[in-house]
Amino acid sequence: MRINCHSKFGAVIILLLTGASSAIGAIPTIERDALISLYKSTNGDNWTHKDNWLGPPGTEGSWFGVTCKYDVVSGLKLNKNNLVGQIPPELGNLKKLDQLYLNNNQLSGPIPPELGNLERCNEFVLSYNKLSGPIPPELGKDWYLWLALNDNQLSGSIPPELANSPLSMRFELQNNKL
Repeated sequence: MRINCHSKFGAVIILLLTGASSAIGAIPTIERDALISLYKSTNGDNWTHKDNWLGPPGTEGSWFGVTCKYDVVSGLKLNKNNLVGQIPPELGNLKKLDQLYLNNNQLSGPIPPELGNLERCNEFVLSYNKLSGPIPPELGKDWYLWLALNDNQLSGSIPPELANSPLSMRFELQNNKL
């Protein structure tokens, strides 16, 4: 039997017919709310790319810059996308986030300590924004392969929790007030 598939709907039908599992599905409400909070707090209506954002539940994996695996948000890549405003603390509810790229935008204000709730974020990139204040010690977990906070307006000292993290591989903190 030959089936042509040219749409996501068709792909879902194929997966259902073959019994294959899918990364397509509704993410937890708390994660959807976190994404919507980011959209609203960073002037999402004026983002450069906002394809499919705020679609119905179950469509989050089709939102520009959002990757979902196993019905959770695993990646958020909105670099160079004209995000203006503050990072909402609700982003800390994306606990299974593996990649966070919010670099090269116009984000301002402090880094929410709630981002320390991310359980396994390997790539945490907030460089080239206007973030200010201290680096939250809550970010001092052993989960980074790459932590980039460079070219912001961060001040204070590097928290010992972060400086002594044995598994962190690459830190970029230059061009701040540290």
